[in-house]
Amino acid sequence: MENTIDTAGGVEEMNSIDKAVVMEPVTWRDFVQLAKPGIIFSNLITAFGGFWVASRWDIDWALLVFMIIGTILVIGSGCVLNNYLDRDMDTKMARTKKRALPTGKMEPNVVLWYGIVMGIVGMSVLWFLVTPLSALLGLLGLFVYVWIYTAWFKRTSVWSTVVGAISGAVPPIIGYCAVNEQLDAGAWILFAILFLWQMPHFWALGIRRMEEYRAAGFPLLPVVRGSFVTKISMMRYVVLLVPTSALLYLYGYVGMIYLVAAIVMGIYWAYLCLKGFSAKDEEAWAKKTFIFSINYLTILFLIIVIDTVHV
Repeated sequence: MENTIDTAGGVEEMNSIDKAVVMEPVTWRDFVQLAKPGIIFSNLITAFGGFWVASRWDIDWALLVFMIIGTILVIGSGCVLNNYLDRDMDTKMARTKKRALPTGKMEPNVVLWYGIVMGIVGMSVLWFLVTPLSALLGLLGLFVYVWIYTAWFKRTSVWSTVVGAISGAVPPIIGYCAVNEQLDAGAWILFAILFLWQMPHFWALGIRRMEEYRAAGFPLLPVVRGSFVTKISMMRYVVLLVPTSALLYLYGYVGMIYLVAAIVMGIYWAYLCLKGFSAKDEEAWAKKTFIFSINYLTILFLIIVIDTVHV
């Protein structure tokens, strides 16, 4: 009996050693992935667009570089802290369970301090090297994203996407207010475009990954109210987005090329949403709509830069 106990203990010890050996060491790539570079890149495009619109081709390149650095760090901080707070939920979803925290590859405290330090450095860059208003906007976006959206609404309310859209609409006005130190019409129009864009964008993903979100316990609109109600809501926001995007032209920030592109892309997005009501393969439709929403935002802001009215 004693030999059996010893053997079992030895096997258990060997298994723990094997796991330690199999577990890959933490690398700089793990830290990069925690900051979600894809999200940083897409938000950085909008921040750059906001900066360019406010500058009207009279570019302060040093200010632009500092704005980019500060914005990257603040957005990255939000994404890292989001990973930290969602680590328990991420184990329940196929697309997130292989991240560094759910797999146990990284210690939660390391990730927490990584996110905090990144946020402090990013805010300092914006405050001292860009403008205090940009820093305050960054702090607002970070607070809403981490504490109100991730820690509260994401786990408790169907309104989580709307709340999260507030923080997601902040990057373009960080860029805008780096140049024009006031929240004027241009800043609010950029905010409104990003705010309206996010709901149909994320709900398309929500329909595509509905069962994963249901299993993880996220009360997303498709999970709580179903895909039909979600599609109606998507239509509402896309239809509102078309005239809202046109305001940049009406207020004289951009030219006719932008206006035509914004209206055409917006109408096509509405058409895609409408097709969702008769889609035979709902997951394929949701994937196509989600991908188009990403392309819509990227193309829209590239055209904003190209077609910004000169001083």
